[in-house]
Amino acid sequence: QLVESGGGLVQAGGSLRLSCAASEFTFDDYSIGWFRQAPGKGREGLSCMSSSDGTTTYADSVKGRFTISIDNAKNTAYLQMNSLKPEETAVYYCAASHVAPGTMLHSAIDAIGYWGQGTQVTVSS
Repeated sequence: QLVESGGGLVQAGGSLRLSCAASEFTFDDYSIGWFRQAPGKGREGLSCMSSSDGTTTYADSVKGRFTISIDNAKNTAYLQMNSLKPEETAVYYCAASHVAPGTMLHSAIDAIGYWGQGTQVTVSS
């Protein structure tokens, strides 16, 4: 129901824009979030946004470099990632939840309603 795209290989310092398209439900009244999981590590919340009022929250690790946005007309969310670092190589996931963005950013995996299948981002040094 959530499908990510836009991942790939990029050099350190480069940029990528990830997309997350929803099917079978609309973003109305959902918070949409982006998370990542590197090999051997837990899932990390990056940014979450309310589709209804635009409230946004970011993890300190990506603040100022990543930007989340939602196009409600297209039922699609985006994550613009700039100044990427090799240690940010991971599988990136989008998710949808009815909780507020600040809560969603730190929620457990099974507390979030919908997850995409993930898209691989590899940052080379």
